Amino acid sequence: MMNFKSVFRWHFPFLLLLGFFSVRAIAADTLLILGDSLSAGYRMAANQAWPSLLNDKWRQQSHGIQVINGSISGDTATQGLARLPALLKLYKPRWVVIELGGNDGLRGFPPPAIQQDLSSAIQQVKQSGAQPLLMQIRLPPNYGQRYTQSFSAIYPALAQKYGVPLLPFFMEQVYLKPQWMQDDAIHPNPLAQPFIAEWMSSQLTPLLKPDVAAAGPSHG
Repeated sequence: MMNFKSVFRWHFPFLLLLGFFSVRAIAADTLLILGDSLSAGYRMAANQAWPSLLNDKWRQQSHGIQVINGSISGDTATQGLARLPALLKLYKPRWVVIELGGNDGLRGFPPPAIQQDLSSAIQQVKQSGAQPLLMQIRLPPNYGQRYTQSFSAIYPALAQKYGVPLLPFFMEQVYLKPQWMQDDAIHPNPLAQPFIAEWMSSQLTPLLKPDVAAAGPSHG
């Protein structure tokens, strides 16, 4: 009869390997937010910004997904793209929300150039083995109908081309509440952050599943 010590000694390497892959699987459940000031928490503490609140919410619910905020205020699509490889290597996310392009649009950058940078970001995320989630960005109407339409059209075109989910622009909900806006009428204030976190949770939760296909649902 084989004694317990012999069985344990024979199975120990397998158990160690199983434990290693379990830890890897848990660590892989990471959502990276690659954004600008709308996600970075402009003029507020980092723990007040919606990605931090979303992370707290999911942790309390034992959601199993960690939210990493890789957003920097003022970033253009080019700057976000430049930071992306290091973020992918460091956090090895399973999903990446790309919330970029607003600063490009506010500065009147050519839409084809913005589209190229966002396209490169999507491709990099896919090549890393992660799932890109693209957020629709819209500009204020005072930028002119022709430009704003060309800018807005970038996002659904990319979502269709690469078969990635297109998240609605959360600021369209925030603009409806003047008390949620900062004095510059561009950025949400701390009062808006809990709403954004809840709203993003409702948008993201159906998409953040390992078995969701790359061509997940698309929203207008």
